[in-house]
Amino acid sequence: MTDYADAGPATAPTAPSGLVAGALRMGDYWLTVLARTWKGGVITTFVTPFFYVLALGVLLGGFVDADPATLEGASTYLAFVAPGMVAAHAMTIAFADLTYPVMGMLKWQRIYYSMIASPLAPSHIVLAQLGWVVLRALFACGVFLLVLAAFGVFESVWGVLAAWLVQGLVALAFATPVMLFSLSIKGEESFALIFRLGMIPLTLFSGTFFPIGNLGPVLEAVAMASPLWHGVDLTRMLTLGELDWGPVAIHLAYLGILAAVCWWLAIRKLAERLVS
Repeated sequence: MTDYADAGPATAPTAPSGLVAGALRMGDYWLTVLARTWKGGVITTFVTPFFYVLALGVLLGGFVDADPATLEGASTYLAFVAPGMVAAHAMTIAFADLTYPVMGMLKWQRIYYSMIASPLAPSHIVLAQLGWVVLRALFACGVFLLVLAAFGVFESVWGVLAAWLVQGLVALAFATPVMLFSLSIKGEESFALIFRLGMIPLTLFSGTFFPIGNLGPVLEAVAMASPLWHGVDLTRMLTLGELDWGPVAIHLAYLGILAAVCWWLAIRKLAERLVS
């Protein structure tokens, strides 16, 4: 018979020593999610960017006059629309990963309740999930930029690298409010509203496909208040090599403050939902 007398008392898992350390403890969970779901993202990550570039940038762009004066300095319509499509792609990933998946973890599979039963805190859970979405967006937008580079639309390698890093901030600026929204609603019926009245209009009217000056003064001001316009304009300046440091600072501040405020609110909302 095995003798367990010297095994000693069982020790409970210890609480993480810091915010990042706690989030990193969830790395194995998100890697498991990737291992089980990566096949479903192959088309959207590798094939969809090529079709977007071909259809909107090349074929449709052939009917657009390539006048830098009307295309914000871009020499071709593809060079104009490319950064907009990349930023919109980062936004789309945030919407896709933090609507139904968050509802599932909260209401259907109730995975959040298993996580909070461990030494992890809501701040660790939120940081880990947001970090995962940012990494996903960086990878997907990196592929998108590589596809665009094959068409020779970029002015410099450094501008493209900077634009790629900016997509992490763009994704985070959308991920935090979308996660907050998903944690605040009781049922999934509201997701149709946020997709139809949020994501789609933002994609169409935030400077992705045409300069927002064409909208008129009132709608132009509305478009400039949207986070996607800040992401699109910042990405476009970097890829075209036409930096104006004043607007760059404004874009970075807008996206950063939005992400920080909604991040803090999302942590509070998750804690509230798990306790209730």
